Amino acid sequence: MVIPVSSWGRLNAAPHAVLPIDALGSQRPLSFTLPLPEPGQTVLPYGMGRSYGDVCLNPDGALWLTAGADHWLAFDADSGLLTCQAGTLLADIQRLMAPRGWMLPVTPGTQFVTVGGAIANDVHGKNHHRAGSFGHHVQALTLQRTDGRTITCGPDQHAEWFAATVGGLGLTGLITQATLPLRRVASPWLDTETIAFDALERFYALAAESEADWEYTVSWIDCLDPRGRGVFIRANHGAAGASVPTQRPRSSGLNMPFTPPLSLVNKISLRAFNTLYYHAHRLRQGRRISHYLPFFYPLDGIAHWNRMYGPRGFYQYQCVVPFDGGEQAIAALLERIAQSGQGSFLAVLKTFGHQASPGLLSFAQPGITLALDFPNQGDKTLRLFEQMDAIVGQAGGRLYPAKDARMPAGLFQSGYPQWAQMQPYRDPGISSAMSRRLMGQ
Repeated sequence: MVIPVSSWGRLNAAPHAVLPIDALGSQRPLSFTLPLPEPGQTVLPYGMGRSYGDVCLNPDGALWLTAGADHWLAFDADSGLLTCQAGTLLADIQRLMAPRGWMLPVTPGTQFVTVGGAIANDVHGKNHHRAGSFGHHVQALTLQRTDGRTITCGPDQHAEWFAATVGGLGLTGLITQATLPLRRVASPWLDTETIAFDALERFYALAAESEADWEYTVSWIDCLDPRGRGVFIRANHGAAGASVPTQRPRSSGLNMPFTPPLSLVNKISLRAFNTLYYHAHRLRQGRRISHYLPFFYPLDGIAHWNRMYGPRGFYQYQCVVPFDGGEQAIAALLERIAQSGQGSFLAVLKTFGHQASPGLLSFAQPGITLALDFPNQGDKTLRLFEQMDAIVGQAGGRLYPAKDARMPAGLFQSGYPQWAQMQPYRDPGISSAMSRRLMGQ
């Protein structure tokens, strides 16, 4: 069946042959019968489509739909070691295990991601300075190649295949299953502290002083304020025996039921929202208890929130720049964005830790990361990105492929100098719009 498919940014839809994958048999690991594309056609694994750009798209090719292959294969209740199929949702792991005292060691800003997608994009969370990225916690994974080969790899087994696959953008084969440890927690509730700041210098001070005692740190920043005002949030898992609510919070029920004819994110709405958001949090800053759902996944509480950007969709621009010279680069980026009048309600600023990335194409590196959404305004937006690219490239930074839809090949190859080392491990039957744009095939 051929249907139009787009990514979460809704920038465009292209025809794809969709090939659902189901788990069959009683073996451990479960066996797969891979549906094959038409002769001469490439294929690409596709989970939930929550990537923002074209890393999950293969226009005029085929997509393996993996979300149906979501069996749990084994769980050790003493160690927390989970083996599951790669179509398993992070949301299901958290929903089932958090009330039982277990949670994922690393989780990104949405729970609607498959385990395979989390590995292929080596996602990170608010605790990178403590726990690294998702790939740091994968003990083993199994790949199925289009030539029929099956490869099981991990940090200590076929480590070269593991390094190519973690953060490998789905290009080394279909990840069919993975083994990773969950972490013990006292409850699904977190002890949080919110602190308003009025300048970037204060953010860096808060980030530095929080790393020793707080597992999770992140900040919202007003992308239109030249001083860099924002809201810093830090959190720890609640201690055993601490008093917490007995019920999880109710769903907000918020929904974007239709796509408006124009983006709801514009210079007027953005300035009003950012002013209200900053002062509301400044007035109620301090300590409180928060359930993990709104803390980890603030936008998941609004169904179809990506529709608010209108029919032309949106871009997300996420970069990381090294600590050395990074503060100047972030200031320059924010100044450029403020001058353009473009940006988003949710602009995120965070520092990464010093762990070496587990994958050849892993995004996270020691430094400062900035992420913003931009309504698609055509050439105006693309010109802004070119200016931002120049700042990031000069600082020795890189962009996040999971969020990208237009990065030039030169910036990718300079930001990911190991990209050529990954090429021998690619599956020749797998391709994507991104791989053709950035790597030529």
